[in-house]
Amino acid sequence: MRPPFRFPEDLITLQKAWQQTYLELARSPAGAGTTALRRRLIALSGELCTHPYWAASTAWRAGGVELRHAARTHTCAPAEGEGAA
Repeated sequence: MRPPFRFPEDLITLQKAWQQTYLELARSPAGAGTTALRRRLIALSGELCTHPYWAASTAWRAGGVELRHAARTHTCAPAEGEGAA
């Protein structure tokens, strides 16, 4: 069994924002002026992909899945050296 991923809070916050923007875009009716939402989604995608966390990680695919799950469930394992509150 592999150890759980430990994501920085700012990365989880970015993923939550991406998921919320995607949901808003999906719920928008056709022709509703979704340009701003599409641009925000593109900008957030760029920030997610270039986050410094991924520079040290070799498991981007597995890590990406775990990040989306962590953002959905609003949980994050404590980073090494941090105690559980």
